[in-house]
Amino acid sequence: KLIRYQNLLMLALMQLVFRFGFFKLNDLTTALANWQYILLVLATVLIAAGGYIINDIFDQDTDLINKPNKVIIGKSISEENGYYLYATLTIIGVLIGFYLSNVIQRPSFATLFILVAALLYFYATTLKQIALLGNIAVALLLAFSVIIIGFFDLFPAIYDGNQKQFSTYFSILFDYAKFCFFINLVREIVKDLEDYNGDNQTDLKTLPIVIGIKKTVILSTLLLTIPIVFILMYTNTNLMANSLYISAIYLILLVIAPLIYCAVKLFSANEKKEFHHISSILKWVIFFGIISIAIITFNIKHNV
Repeated sequence: KLIRYQNLLMLALMQLVFRFGFFKLNDLTTALANWQYILLVLATVLIAAGGYIINDIFDQDTDLINKPNKVIIGKSISEENGYYLYATLTIIGVLIGFYLSNVIQRPSFATLFILVAALLYFYATTLKQIALLGNIAVALLLAFSVIIIGFFDLFPAIYDGNQKQFSTYFSILFDYAKFCFFINLVREIVKDLEDYNGDNQTDLKTLPIVIGIKKTVILSTLLLTIPIVFILMYTNTNLMANSLYISAIYLILLVIAPLIYCAVKLFSANEKKEFHHISSILKWVIFFGIISIAIITFNIKHNV
């Protein structure tokens, strides 16, 4: 529970889908062997787990108010042991990053893992207390978990003969990273709405506290319309126009419809349980959105 194992499993599965449901289905020659790619996933998961722990360490007072039954640091696990766990997981994750950077002969790429670990620590200690900036930081980190796949598995395999092809795949990765960023940004803001009482009592300056709940709800709803519009356009232009009906139905049912539901529900929400419900749905939208890369790829290859 401390490391949010469900979220970590979801993160790992999303990264594996890009490798085996996108790159491999398209017969791409990638830089990492399968077991090395598993190490990349492991490094990402370990650093993310460390981020959850350090966040809980600095959130003890707030969590005692917002979710007293879910507090682990200070109850089941001491703060000192929490720091040990955080350091161990983060250091192992960064070391794996160093190894993989040398495998692809790009030692400077190891700094990416250090920067992510540092940003997670900086978020827990400082950024979280700054309205919107903390939300953007977390959203960027999830988006980066998609982009880093390209850095380690695609970029080192580029040569003159496949540069155009690989630039297309990088572009697709970037589109999915943008999707993750927008949905997770809204989700983080909604979580701040859910945690309003505890954050307010511990003097955190989250967006709902700074500009008010109603304005934050309106802003979140407007932000949510951006991915809705773009995914609708993508579905019509790229899927329906090319008779990829299975992919179109998948996106409509599991991504677009839930997003519209969340936007409508969010606009009228004012209770903690409502915000929690919306946050949970948005998490699954991110998951099903990422899985769509495998559905679309399979649909293209087997479309008749």
